[in-house]
Parts: sequence; structure tokens; C-alpha cells
Amino acid sequence: MLNDHLHFTHRPDGARPSGISIAPVHPSSIVDLGACALADSISSRKTSCLEVVTAHLDRIERINSSYNAIVSIRDREEILTEAREKDALLAGGVRQGWLHGIPQAIKDLASTKGLRTTLGSPLHRDAIPTRDAIFVQRTKRSGAILVGKTNTAEFGLGSQTYNPVFGTTLNAYDRTRTSGGSSGGAAVAVATRMLPVADGSDSAGSIRNPAAYNNLFSLRPTQGRMPSEGRDPNLPSLGTVGPIARSVEDLAMLFSVQVGDEWSPPEPEESSACFRERLARDWDGTRVGWLGDLGGYLPFDAGVLGLCKRAAESFVEIGCVVEPVRVDYRLDELWRDWVALRAWLTGGPLAGRYADPAKRPLMKEEARWEVEQAMRLSALDVLEASARRAEWCRAVQRLFKSYEFLVLPTAQCFPFDARVAWPKEIGGCKMDIYHRWMEVVIYATLVGCPVVNVPAGFSKQGLPMGLQVLGPCHGDLACLQLAYAYEQATRWSSIRPADVMFMTEERTNGCACA
Repeated sequence: MLNDHLHFTHRPDGARPSGISIAPVHPSSIVDLGACALADSISSRKTSCLEVVTAHLDRIERINSSYNAIVSIRDREEILTEAREKDALLAGGVRQGWLHGIPQAIKDLASTKGLRTTLGSPLHRDAIPTRDAIFVQRTKRSGAILVGKTNTAEFGLGSQTYNPVFGTTLNAYDRTRTSGGSSGGAAVAVATRMLPVADGSDSAGSIRNPAAYNNLFSLRPTQGRMPSEGRDPNLPSLGTVGPIARSVEDLAMLFSVQVGDEWSPPEPEESSACFRERLARDWDGTRVGWLGDLGGYLPFDAGVLGLCKRAAESFVEIGCVVEPVRVDYRLDELWRDWVALRAWLTGGPLAGRYADPAKRPLMKEEARWEVEQAMRLSALDVLEASARRAEWCRAVQRLFKSYEFLVLPTAQCFPFDARVAWPKEIGGCKMDIYHRWMEVVIYATLVGCPVVNVPAGFSKQGLPMGLQVLGPCHGDLACLQLAYAYEQATRWSSIRPADVMFMTEERTNGCACA
């Protein structure tokens, strides 16, 4: 039974409350199709790789300048030549994988052989890697055609995608607002149909926040599921690669490519059908814990918490039992440990650039701050913070003995002005550090558990918000399954950027918004 004070308000039949009327989306062109539909169409030879790639390149050329989501775009004729080669392989009976003939752009933090990778930094403005990151290798092996890179925050720092190399990426639903970050380019490219799916990476919400701010699904996998890149694999980590998509089926399929053979179904040609079967399950009696604002600890801007509470009602509609739950832990101390561990693992790798007097002024202020914080740390500081991180992991593990999933908002404010580097105040509380406003995402990161962002609805101004769904470590499939059921029970993901006009016109009704 739900506690009365949660005040969930969705209608039990799953219908949208009055005030907004959105017609179902009927794909009118290739770019409206999801990745699974495109893969099926290409595999069955109903659509050619050349047609798919041409449609997406035309879309990019038409609208990318309005959003600045895709950067370092390759020569069009080179891309089309690759598409023709993919069609020739199909004609010869060879299909490389699920992404065969589907365009992709890689986040500009990941190495792409022969394709500029800037990290959003002027220090790497002209860097051309000589190898692909492991997940990029897998993406290519699956048959994807790379068209360019997606814009990112400089060095991936901060949940606002802007940098001095390429500028700012704008929100798919309101081009005066932030796209989130640091995977903002990826999220906007998917939301605006420039790409069917995209990769992101996440340390402090960099997959979750952009997905929430652009009405998408995303998965931060269990820590360690994705291969480590350029670091000691025996050290702890905060970051990981993961997928972003417009549907859970697409999300699961891209994850299957990224994670490699241990996840993939045995028959690539039937992979969509396999995942369709694996994603469905019964939810009767499944216990979900609502973390909310963590007992009043976290501040939220007006409307966010209420919107996410109402979104959680959809779990009740599919058979789950949703209950409020409190975490028995000193969250203010956990924040201090987070800052120390993040500085060690983020500032440490940047220390060499910082030490060079010629390079230091070209580094983002937040990057310099992380290095300076790391320089103040002792080995004992790191050891003690790591020990307390282990205590936090045990506290969350105890919750997972009572609840199969935990849910809470993905962000503490709606998308803010794109000209602002980061919010200095949330819910009347001053933010003292550039990533303090995203404190809501650190809890899953520190545990290393899988977490899916699902769309939670829109503010009265038509701005998207998301809900985090956390599962126990290695419960990636279970998180995807719950997200899939949630997707079927709601229609938020069907609201495209062009559809938001319906919402803003009806903002005074407010029933389906915050």
C-alpha cells in the first residue's frame, strides 16, 4: 500500500490527465524509426543502408546548427561510400551485427581512430587518436557507420555541455536551456532524431542527467561491466560508458553491443526478438522503495519532487508496491567522501596538464579545481574515504534486501539557462561546488549499481525531467525490464520536441506537469 502522504495522482487506467492531448507518434520518415526498427528493416532488405544514412545526414545538415549536438562531422561522400559498402555486404549475405548500416556519433571523450577527439579542450583541439576505445571497436564490429562525434563538457566535467572548442549544446525541447551533460550532445542528437541511439559516459550523472533533460532513456551499467580505458583496472572507479535511446528496447540492444559477448543473445539476426522476450516479466508484488529527497536532506526546485512522485505511480499501475524509504546514513559525510574520491580519480589524471605553465590557463576552471583538491589529499584521506564508501555500499545493500528497486529524481532542478555554467542555488540553498547541484546522482555512482533514467514528465514550461531506477549490482537486466514495463505504462517517451508545443499551450492546466 502507498502511504497517503506520497499523494500519487495518475489515473489507474494509465490515461493522460486532462489538459494535454498528444496523438500517438506514427513514424513518417526513416529518422522517426527507432534503432531496432531500422535494424529489422535493413536486415530484411526493406530499407538500404544508403537510405538510412542519407536520411540521417540530411537531418543533421538541416537542424544540427540549431542545437550544436554533433561535432567533427566526417566528409559526407566518405560516409555514403561506407553505406554502399554495407549494402554490398548484405547483398553477399553478410550482416555484421545489430548496428549494420546504422549511423552513430561517438561522445567526444572516447578515442576514435583517425577521427578528431578533443575532450572539449583547446589542449586537444587537433588530437587524432591512433586507436578506438574498446566500446567503439565493438560498435564498429556491429556494423555501425561513424558520422562524427557528439559534443561534451570540457573533460566531461559538469552536467552542462559547453566547451571552448565547439560551444554549447542546446536542449532538444527548449533551445534557451541546457542539454545537461556531459553527454549532452549525444542526448540531443537522439532526441532530435539526428541519431537513433548514442553512447554516453557517466561519473556524476553524465548519462542520466542529459537523458532526463531531453526526455530519453539511459543506462549507467553496473560498475565494471564496461571495460576500463587507460587506467589501472584494479583501482576503484566512478565512471562508465553506457547507452542512450528513445526506447528501452533500443537501450538494451545498444548495451548488448557495448558490453560484448557476455550480454549478447546467441543469434544477432534475431537479437531484437530475443530482447523483446527478455524484457517482459511479471511485476505483481515487486517492492520499490521511494527515496525522494532522502528525508529532507536534498533541496529541489519547485515542481521537481512532485512530478517525480507522480511518475512513480506508474510502477503501482504495473503491479509493484511502492513505499517511502529512509536511508540510515550520514549523507553530509558521504558528500565529503565523494568530493575527495572524485578529486583523486578525476583531478589526478589531469595533474600533468596542470603542472605545465603553458597548459594550465587553457584548462577549464573546474578542471583546475579538481586538480587542486587532489593535491591536498593524502593517501590516508583516500583510504578513509574509500572505507566510508564501503559503509555506504553496505547500507544500500541492506535496502536491497527489502526492496528490489530504489527510485528517486534524476536532477534537483529543471533544465536551466544555457548561458549559465551551473546553478548557484537550488530550492533556496546555495550550491558551494560546481557539481553540488547534482548531488542526487552520486548515491548510485558510489555504490556502482546499475541505474536507468526513465522520463518522468514535464514542467508547466514544457521542460523534461527524469526518474532514476536503481537495482542491485549486476541487476542491469532487471533495471531494463522495469524500465520497459514503465515505458509501456506511460507515454512520456512518445512526446517529441515538436510536440512540446501542446504542453506549453496548456501549461495553465498543469495536471500532467509539475
